[in-house]
Amino acid sequence: MRCAPRLRRFRCKAVDVHCDLHIHSCLSPCGDADMTPNNIVNMALLCGLDLIALTDHGSCGNCRAIVQAGARAGLSVVPGMELNCREETHVLCLFPDADAAEAFGRYVYERLPAIPNDPAVFGPQLLLDASDRLLGEEPRLLITAADIGVYEVQALCAAFSGVAVPAHLNKSAYSILSSLGYCDPAMDFRTYEITASCREELLVSEHPELCGARFVKNSDAHYLEQIGLCTHTLSLCAATAEALIEYLRR
Repeated sequence: MRCAPRLRRFRCKAVDVHCDLHIHSCLSPCGDADMTPNNIVNMALLCGLDLIALTDHGSCGNCRAIVQAGARAGLSVVPGMELNCREETHVLCLFPDADAAEAFGRYVYERLPAIPNDPAVFGPQLLLDASDRLLGEEPRLLITAADIGVYEVQALCAAFSGVAVPAHLNKSAYSILSSLGYCDPAMDFRTYEITASCREELLVSEHPELCGARFVKNSDAHYLEQIGLCTHTLSLCAATAEALIEYLRR
């Protein structure tokens, strides 16, 4: 397991950062072939976004390419993954740099079932470089559940200098509430993703254990036209992955 150095704490004037932290590339079996690193970056810029996260299912294989593409275009990109836990719950795992994300990806890959992808059924899982050139296809199906429990995820991400955010909390499938029915504080999540139509006050009234939690809304884009349809603005010290993770840990 990779143990990266601790993130430094920021003491600076906060700025509003327009974010979409749940975007899939063509590496996700459900991601459109047009979701290449440069297409994603350029669409995010057209939408006026300051910070995006790449969160493919079960892999960080395209993270380095999109971080590089973003750096060329002047857009900050958070490398990450949408992890499917043992309980069939989806959690966004976000990291400060591509090295940490790729190390986490290798850890997860060892715990994915060895089920081959069927491109005719699920679609191809494309690995690209920073110029959108095809490097190959991931042969193992990435949407299956890894042998990692949801109670382990926050500490596991922290071991790779990252942070974990449960995905689409209010959805009727692949969420903590749909799988477990309750957000146990022992999971140590501080921020939760909810869908665009979700009303925070109603969710908290139904689940008082969420009182005091932070909520974010993202697009969960699988197609270019979905990028930026649901976003949020965070008060960060800078529009960077490191500043975001420091904020989400608080």
